[in-house]
Amino acid sequence: MTKTLFPVDRTFDMTAIGRLCIDLNANEIHRPMEQTMTFTKYVGGSPANIAIGMSRLGKKTAFIGKIADDQMGRFIRDYLVKEGIETRNVITDYTGAVTGLAFTEIKSPTDCSILMYRDHVADLLLSPLEVSEELIADSKALLVSGTALAASPSREAVLLALEYARKHGTRVILDIDYRPYTWKSAEETAVYCNLAAEKSDIIIGTREEFDNMERFDNNSEHSDAFTASKWFSHGARIVIIKHGKDGSIAYTADGEEHRAKSFPAKVVKTFGAGILMPPGSSAASCQV
Repeated sequence: MTKTLFPVDRTFDMTAIGRLCIDLNANEIHRPMEQTMTFTKYVGGSPANIAIGMSRLGKKTAFIGKIADDQMGRFIRDYLVKEGIETRNVITDYTGAVTGLAFTEIKSPTDCSILMYRDHVADLLLSPLEVSEELIADSKALLVSGTALAASPSREAVLLALEYARKHGTRVILDIDYRPYTWKSAEETAVYCNLAAEKSDIIIGTREEFDNMERFDNNSEHSDAFTASKWFSHGARIVIIKHGKDGSIAYTADGEEHRAKSFPAKVVKTFGAGILMPPGSSAASCQV
């Protein structure tokens, strides 16, 4: 596979930037949320879970983000610290913003849903002045979550982080992480995710996420090869396209193609089903 040439002699294998929230997963399954009485609390957000996964795989990991000045915000910070993640650039908001919440329900073996509270959340208030150039310069890779581009000032903070990464030779990993409830329109999503992807070395997403990004392109057949070729023309080194139960395909800029089948499993819920891909692939890439 293409050598991504991660820089050496840096303190952190990866720094993640973006969403920090709370997931409340139903303990009672096969019933609607109206009848669910107990939930288990976890730290949520794709970049947070990827950072946790990387740390558990033995990689030194840091986080850039913003949390609310409330009990949930403090829980998030404490959880990250316990997982061995550097949190000096996890900023506390004191303007009254809240922690984003996600409630999940499992109605049946084939039906599950999610209830999101994302109004005035702290993670989208991260400002450019709160992004540490020093931390990014001391990291082999910067992991960017697409949801952090959904609103200002977080959008500008992420775009600045990308510029810092390019300046210091830090490799950029983009997890598209499309959440429609966070954006105003599909067109807005495509514009800003494309801006980030054009500055990324590794791009990871589902076929549907890439389709949304390519809504202005001529890829009506949803061709994976077309997608990979497009991003290689912008400088990407690896493009990973996830196809759910049909597995994933990794394309490299030097023409290699690697296919991985999915592992058979009994499906309980699909939320977060793809979250194991980025930590594993990112940890492996950092070995190069």
